[in-house]
Amino acid sequence: MRRALLIALPLAIVALALDQATKVWTERAFALGESLPLLPFLSFTYVRNQGAAWGMFQGAHYVLAAFGIVAALAICLFWRKLFGPHPRFLPAVGLLLAGIVGNVIDRVRLGYVVDFIHVHWGSWHFPCFNIADSAICIAVGLLILLQWERKR
Repeated sequence: MRRALLIALPLAIVALALDQATKVWTERAFALGESLPLLPFLSFTYVRNQGAAWGMFQGAHYVLAAFGIVAALAICLFWRKLFGPHPRFLPAVGLLLAGIVGNVIDRVRLGYVVDFIHVHWGSWHFPCFNIADSAICIAVGLLILLQWERKR
């Protein structure tokens, strides 16, 4: 258990720090809407998301911030009941918390979430996202895999 915590806590701190640092860099280096192509399918494009994933619930940043705070607290208090008692779940829980907290910080501090990772191909465009969103998606994928493995 302690070894898992020694992995999960630094992972969460690094993910949160990377998220916040890249958002600050994006706001300083780019004008709103400005884009920098990196690869044929990847660009840095500065956008402000005032809603949730894929722009849903636009303008509800305080409600979304409150929801994020409640979700983070619930995960901290009930992670064993939610995900199981095995310490292998802790790194995923750490990433999940880092992602939630990273976006809550933006919502409270700025009133919107800074997004900048833009995946596209031809005329197809995936909505811009950030490191916090990536941490949440990786955490959910890991939790699904770990739950599936545990049931086998």
